[in-house]
Amino acid sequence: MNLKTITLTLVLAITALLPAQAQNFANERLNYQIIFQWGMIWKHAGDATLSINKKASGYQAMLTGKTRSWADKVYPVRDTLKCTLNSQLQPLKYEKLTHEKNYYARDVVDFSYNYSHTSAKCYRYRTEKPTETIELSAKCQAYDMLSVFYMLRTIDYDALVRDKAITTVIFSGKEKEYLTIRYKGRENIKLRDGSRRDAHRISFKFTQKNGKRSSDDLDAWMSADKDRIPLQIEGKLPVGKVKCYYTK
Repeated sequence: MNLKTITLTLVLAITALLPAQAQNFANERLNYQIIFQWGMIWKHAGDATLSINKKASGYQAMLTGKTRSWADKVYPVRDTLKCTLNSQLQPLKYEKLTHEKNYYARDVVDFSYNYSHTSAKCYRYRTEKPTETIELSAKCQAYDMLSVFYMLRTIDYDALVRDKAITTVIFSGKEKEYLTIRYKGRENIKLRDGSRRDAHRISFKFTQKNGKRSSDDLDAWMSADKDRIPLQIEGKLPVGKVKCYYTK
């Protein structure tokens, strides 16, 4: 398990074509359990925490992911995503810190804007390797793997048409990816603690420029109330599934 798996199950995207509502993410903290499922076997393998703090000129967000003690013996993970956003929730700077077993890495993405055009310089730092600089651009609003999560939560899902699919752009740090979301309608779901909540179901996938998929498709259930909190997310693994559950 790595933080990209966790992140992919926590983030989606929107574009200007999607109806939006005002949202205030002031000093919020959301916690998740990461569950691996193999048939009838369920194992709590990791935890993730997503937090955001309001600043004078915008927001500072962070996502941390880590494996539990039993999983540390197999493949320990301690990864972090950080993002600075302006008051319109546009990303200004994104940072990914990777610590997976004996592997360490750091990616930094600096965003700039020219009307509807998004550009970025991506700096990739690796142990005992020279720093790599990559320039990315998109003729639309682009996001990173963390800022896109907050933009997602401004969507007025009740105004969406069922099965409507829209694609937007993600700067992952080393490449430009395309994120396609599809609205699947409203459902009543059972959470891990046994409670039930009304939720909007969404499926999404990541692809590269050539159309090749960057990961398997995922499904997410967003709370149908004004907070639009991701309640449950599910994705396939080579063996079994990974599921994320909101806890508090």
